[in-house]
Amino acid sequence: MIKKLVCLVIFLTGYVSAFAQDVEMADTMRSSGKIYVVVGTIAIVFIGLAIYLFTIDRRLTKLEKHND
Repeated sequence: MIKKLVCLVIFLTGYVSAFAQDVEMADTMRSSGKIYVVVGTIAIVFIGLAIYLFTIDRRLTKLEKHND
């Protein structure tokens, strides 16, 4: 599970960086410091989703082992 998550993060990082261009809105947000709030919020949401999915996977694995 961890290996899949690491591969996904590496893939998404490469995908985003391949299409990154100079965007005026990003420059404006970066200069005022708001871009860090946006990036932090997105990171918190993704971390929360990853933890939620990991816990669901563990519970499902326990149920599958219990029923066998």
